Amino acid sequence: MNKETRIQKISQIIERDKATPYGKQDILWRNKLESMSAYEIPLECLIYNKYNGRILSRTKTLESQGHIIDVENEDGKKTIENLLWKSKENRNEFTQKDIETKGQLKVGIITKDGIIIDGNRRVMLLNRIKKYDYFRAIVLPVELEDDPIEIEKLETTYQMGEDEKLGYNPIEKYLKAKQLYKKLCEQFDKKESIAKIADWMGEAPSEIENYLGVVDIIDKYLEYLKYDGVYAMADTKNDGKEDLFLYLKKWLDTFRNKDSNKAFDGYLQNDVDDLELICFEYIRAKIGKSYDGKDFRYIADGQKINHFFGDKNIWTSFRDFHFDKITSAGEEVDKENPIDFNSINIEAHLSDRDTKFKDKTIDNLKENIESHRTDLGYRKASNKPLELVKDANKAMQAIDQRHKSFSSPEVLDQIELLNQKTMSMLRHKSPKRLLSQIIHLLEIVEFDNTTDSKEELLEGIKNIEKIAYQMEKKVRKLK
Repeated sequence: MNKETRIQKISQIIERDKATPYGKQDILWRNKLESMSAYEIPLECLIYNKYNGRILSRTKTLESQGHIIDVENEDGKKTIENLLWKSKENRNEFTQKDIETKGQLKVGIITKDGIIIDGNRRVMLLNRIKKYDYFRAIVLPVELEDDPIEIEKLETTYQMGEDEKLGYNPIEKYLKAKQLYKKLCEQFDKKESIAKIADWMGEAPSEIENYLGVVDIIDKYLEYLKYDGVYAMADTKNDGKEDLFLYLKKWLDTFRNKDSNKAFDGYLQNDVDDLELICFEYIRAKIGKSYDGKDFRYIADGQKINHFFGDKNIWTSFRDFHFDKITSAGEEVDKENPIDFNSINIEAHLSDRDTKFKDKTIDNLKENIESHRTDLGYRKASNKPLELVKDANKAMQAIDQRHKSFSSPEVLDQIELLNQKTMSMLRHKSPKRLLSQIIHLLEIVEFDNTTDSKEELLEGIKNIEKIAYQMEKKVRKLK
């Protein structure tokens, strides 16, 4: 049914039933509360709104693949119905049974040409049930293009009311704010646009600014992964990604283009860029319960003493490990699994890539946070030397010297470095204890199974004799 036919049929129903409408309801229309009549409109006269707030991320994802969703043909209609059903399957199953038993209880809203403003999900369920052939709705006295701003206001007010808001996936509210902001800025300035959106969505203006900031980060995240416009890959409904995006926004607001006392001294904007990219890869791996969001906060949250970005040495070590072990591994995964934007199910295809990324990197992601969280604890306990020394002793006692990797050059280098540090500490605080430790080391040296040459050993002993002679001279001069 084309637009002209829909308008004609809906107009005939209104004219026929205007004396005995289904009912009346007060609608805030053009800043005035008006009592409008509801009519039983045939389902065949209705057209889904493909930019409905519940499925905005999915329709944007399909359009990013080049799909044209024509809601006036059967294929487009089925596409929207499928997206609406999958948006909340459990809730849809419950509501469908309720409608089958009681019929449609809540009146919807449509335009005079049949575009559904409020009630897309209910119409989808009515079409599935096939028990009813009509939809009870108030008919606005305009077509969609006649007053798009007022219709956006009405749609948002109804769809984002306190009762309905709970049914939205987090990504949808961010995209809705972005869509409204873009449209309103064609007529109003930034402040007024945000104020209107806040009023329509029932939020404070500061929260709308937060929404816009989050969706900006989501856009950058998708661009980084080369998933531009595939908003389904930023859907946070099941895995807790929303909190990570919110944390990242807060950190970028704190550190970017300013000098913050919550970061290490002398940090550069390049460091903030590194922070952003590292967080993107932690967000990418946040599938299911792969790691706790509390661990994520150690990266940059709170006062500088509480996170990695607050200490230059810890941050540098954390960053270098990440780029060496995780980013490089991710590049290998993505190279082995190129993106196919012609995939029938792009969401499943990209989810598979992200799962492969997580499987390849999750151990290193966890290890990097855990090891540097330990470093952070040591830094915070720097004024408690006894506790740190006890912890170090426990760690040394836990080493299995029989393990095959114990004799590797990397392990031996670290042991030697550790020994140098402990010797240096004793050198400054107690020469007596240092000499005692050196004597002990000399007494336990074993030559039986050594692979070192005899000449090298004799040369070392001679050097010890020379050093001991010089030390004796210095001590004798002491008063």
